[in-house]
Amino acid sequence: MFRKTPESKARRRAKEAAKGPIDLATPEGRKRANNELYWGDHGFLRMRFQNLHQISPEMWRGNQPSPKQVEEHARLRGIKTIINLRGESPKGYYLLEKEACEANGIELVDFQVFSRDTPTREKILEANELFKRIEYPAFMHCKSGADRAGLMSVLYKLLREGVSVEEAQEQLSLKYLHVKHGKTGVLDAVFEVYAAFNAETPISFLDWVETHYDRLAIKEAFLASGRANLKI
Repeated sequence: MFRKTPESKARRRAKEAAKGPIDLATPEGRKRANNELYWGDHGFLRMRFQNLHQISPEMWRGNQPSPKQVEEHARLRGIKTIINLRGESPKGYYLLEKEACEANGIELVDFQVFSRDTPTREKILEANELFKRIEYPAFMHCKSGADRAGLMSVLYKLLREGVSVEEAQEQLSLKYLHVKHGKTGVLDAVFEVYAAFNAETPISFLDWVETHYDRLAIKEAFLASGRANLKI
């Protein structure tokens, strides 16, 4: 099987950059955006499988939506806010999502998180404020709906709903295609450390984040454990 080398990836990025920004107002730009969504970003795989789950009466989670799926979120579920966990991008998948949100009266919020690193204290506190201010019902997504969406779903459960850490941790599970073995397991490690601390010294998650959370120590311990190298 042919595997792209770092050099080939760099050449591909350079080739794309040479084309300039995408202009959805032109037929060529729209065609390029759709090609990037369905082929470059593997959107063809998400046409039938959205990894879509309702995790509360007001919150949904899933994978990267197409424009048609954005319209369905508005029409079928009354979604008022979409939280894009991938961050702002010049790519076609993002431009088409932004356009679809505007067309359907949905606020698009770009809130980038990562699947292979511990979130910063600041990012967790920002997530708490985000959940307070957005209009519901809401939908949050990453690319696959597994890891970054899982992280934010745990935070939503802890910060907005106030459930136990054990219940919140269920959002990071194979049910949502999250794999605890390997590099994405670092997300689980954050909540495992909090759960252990809370069992000995009961404390709210937010208070623990503000007073005891050490993201680098958790990451170092996780890497030293060898769990990041495990495969299933």
